Amino acid sequence: MRKPSKQLLFTLFFFVFGCERVAGMSSEPPDEPAIIRISGNRIEFVYDGLPIFKGEVTSNINDVEIRQLKNRSGDVVTQVIKFVSRSGVPIRISGAVMASGESFPCAVDRPEDEKADIIRNSVGLSNSLLNRAIYDRRSDWVLSVDLFPTVKIIPQGGGSQNLFQLTVSGNLISFRFQPRYYQYHRGLTYYEPWTYKVWDGSIAGWCSWYAYMDDISEEKIKRTANVISGKLRPYGYNYFQIDDGYERQPIGFPATWLRPNEKFPSGLANLADYIRGKGLIPGIWSNVSFQDQDSAYAHKGLFVQDEHGVPALGQWIGYPLDGSNPAAIDQIIRPVFRGFKNMGWGYFKVDALRHLRYEGYNSFTDYFAKKHMNRVTAFRNVMKAIREETGRNNPILGCWGIRPELIGLIDACRIGNDGYSWAGLAQYNSFNNVIWRNDPDHIQLTTKNAYRDCMLTSMTGSLLMLTDKPAVYDTGNIEPAIRSAPVLFTQPGQLYDVDPSRSVQIDRANTELSGSGPRVFDAGSSTPYDLFLLEINEPYENWMLLGRIGERRKRISFSELGLDPSRVYLVFEYWSKTFEGAFRSGFTPGPIDTGYNCQLFCIREAQEHPQLMATNRHLSCGALEVTGVAWENDTLSGRSAVLADEPYILYLHEPKGSTYSSFTSEGATFLGTEVIGSIRQIKLRSDATGGVNWKVIYNKGDASGDARRAPGWLVAH
Repeated sequence: MRKPSKQLLFTLFFFVFGCERVAGMSSEPPDEPAIIRISGNRIEFVYDGLPIFKGEVTSNINDVEIRQLKNRSGDVVTQVIKFVSRSGVPIRISGAVMASGESFPCAVDRPEDEKADIIRNSVGLSNSLLNRAIYDRRSDWVLSVDLFPTVKIIPQGGGSQNLFQLTVSGNLISFRFQPRYYQYHRGLTYYEPWTYKVWDGSIAGWCSWYAYMDDISEEKIKRTANVISGKLRPYGYNYFQIDDGYERQPIGFPATWLRPNEKFPSGLANLADYIRGKGLIPGIWSNVSFQDQDSAYAHKGLFVQDEHGVPALGQWIGYPLDGSNPAAIDQIIRPVFRGFKNMGWGYFKVDALRHLRYEGYNSFTDYFAKKHMNRVTAFRNVMKAIREETGRNNPILGCWGIRPELIGLIDACRIGNDGYSWAGLAQYNSFNNVIWRNDPDHIQLTTKNAYRDCMLTSMTGSLLMLTDKPAVYDTGNIEPAIRSAPVLFTQPGQLYDVDPSRSVQIDRANTELSGSGPRVFDAGSSTPYDLFLLEINEPYENWMLLGRIGERRKRISFSELGLDPSRVYLVFEYWSKTFEGAFRSGFTPGPIDTGYNCQLFCIREAQEHPQLMATNRHLSCGALEVTGVAWENDTLSGRSAVLADEPYILYLHEPKGSTYSSFTSEGATFLGTEVIGSIRQIKLRSDATGGVNWKVIYNKGDASGDARRAPGWLVAH
C-alpha cells in the first residue's frame, strides 16, 4: 500500500471533524454549488457542510488568475473554478479529496482519442492514470478536472470514508463540481443513492428458461439442482432460479402463482426447501400480468379501465392492475411475494414490467389523469410493494429492458432483449454497480461463445446466470464458467457510456406505448467496442486484465490502459496460459484463437524478482483467492483459498538469473513443477476446501538485479 505524503497527512487534519458525518450520511444532499474558499495559496471546497477538497497552489499564487462560475439550468447545477498562469509557468495544485466509502476515482468526460473506446472497471479503488475525477455515489456528486492538465489521483484508503491524494499541473486548470450528477445531469430522476446501496455480493447461478423454456417440472428441477449443487456450486454459482412453467393458467389472483400446476405436485415450499438443502439459494420467476378475464371483470375497480369503463386490455400484460389503488396492490401483488418469501424463495425475477408501463399505463393516460394520479408513481407502487414484501436481503431482477422508473427498487436490470448480448455492457457501462447490477441475460455454454460470454460478464461485475440442460456441465464447455465465478464487485471507470447510442434515448421510456420488442434505448445486440479492462487493486499489488473479443485494434498501448508507458510490464494470456513477453509502451495481442474466441491478458508491472502472474482458479488471476503475497529473503510466499480435490496451479514469472530451490505448503500436497520459458507452473491439491499457505524458495542472490535492465530480457517497445 502507498503511504500518505506529508502534504496529505497535513490536509487530513482538516477533515477529521467531518469524518463521522460522511460515514453515516443518509440525508438528501443539496442541489447547490459548493462553497469555495481561497486564502492565500490555500483552497477549500465545502459541500453540504463538509470539506470535500483541501489543497494548495504550490506555485507562485501571485502569478495565477482565478475565475469562478456557477450555472443553474433547471435542476442541473454546474460549478467551475479556473486557474490560469499569467506567465506561462505551469501551475501545480495538490491536496486531498475526502468522500464517503462509496466513492471512487473515474473519468467523467469522454476523451477525444482512442482511450475512449475501452470499457473500464475496477475491483478496489482505481489507480489508473486515466482518472480525472472522483465520484461520491452516496451523495451523487462528482469533482473533476477538465481535459489537458496532468492529473494524478492516488487512493489512500477505504472504509466508511475514502481519501484521495490529488495532484494537478498545467498552464490552465479547471475544477468542475457537479452535484446530483446521475439524478439531474444524467436525467435519472429516481436515482437517490442515499436511500439504497447497490447489491455488492456475487449473483451467479442457474436459470431454467433457455434450458427448458416452460417445459419444466418438479422432477426436472430437482434433478438439475442436484447437478448444479455438485458441479457448479463449489465455484460460486449459488443461485438456482426456476422460470416460467410452474404457474396455473390463466394468471390471475395470487392462488394461480402460489399453488402451482400439476407438474409440481409437492408444492413450491417443498421445492424451495429441496433447493436450499442442496446449498443453493432458491429463486423464482413471476410477472405482473393478469390474464384472467372473468376475475378482472368481476373486480374491475382493481384494474385500469378504458374509455368504456371496463378493464383495459393490453398486449402481453392482459388486464393491467391499477397501481394507484392500494386495494389492487394489497389483493394482487403483496400476497404473491409475501407467500414466495414465506416459502423460502430468496431471489426474485419479475417480468412483464415493460408491458405494465407501456401497454398498461402509458397507453391509458386519460385514466390516470381523471384520477389526478401520476402513472409513474402508480408503476413504482407495484415494485415498492414487491420490494417491501421480499425485503432488502433478497435480490430482485427487473425484467426486461431498461427501467429508469424503478431505480432504487430493483437490484438488477435485464438491460436488453431475450438472449445474451455483451453489447449492453458497453452501452450501459456507467450504470453497472452504481445504479443497479446489469444483467446481459442468461448464458448458454456453447462451444463458440462460452469463453467470451462468461469472461465479459464476470469482468464487468454483472449478473451471471447460466441456462443449460444438466448434460452440458459434463462437457469441456463448463471450463470458462467455473473460472468466471464468483463475480467480483466492480466499479465503473467511466461515468459516461462508451457506446452512448442507447442511453442517450432513455427519456423515450416516458412515451413508449408498446413493449413488443426492444425499444431504441434498450441495450442492443451489437456495438463496435470490443475491449474490456478490469483493474485489480489488492493490498499487495495492482494489475490489469484486458479482455479482447475482436481484432479491430492491432496494437494496445499501455498509456490507453492507464499505465505508465515508461515502465516494463509482463503480459500473460490467461485462457491459453501463454506468456506473451515483457513490454514497454505497449504490445501486439495477435490473432484470437478460435478455440476460445476471445483473449484475456493479465498485465503486471515487472519486478526484479520472481512474481505471481496468475492462478488457474479464477480469471482475475488471483484476486479472488490469493492474499498476502510477499517477496522476502529470496522467498515468494502467499496464501490461497483452494477447493477440495481441485488441482490448483500457480503461474510464476522468473526473471533470468532466478534459480528455483524448493516449494513448501501448509494444507496441500505438492504435485510437481514445470517450466515453460520464463513461466514456472507449480501444481498442488488439497483434500479440503480452505486456506493454503505456500512458499517458493530460490537460491540466495540468484534473483537479484533490476528486471527493467536485466540482460536476457526481451523487452518490446
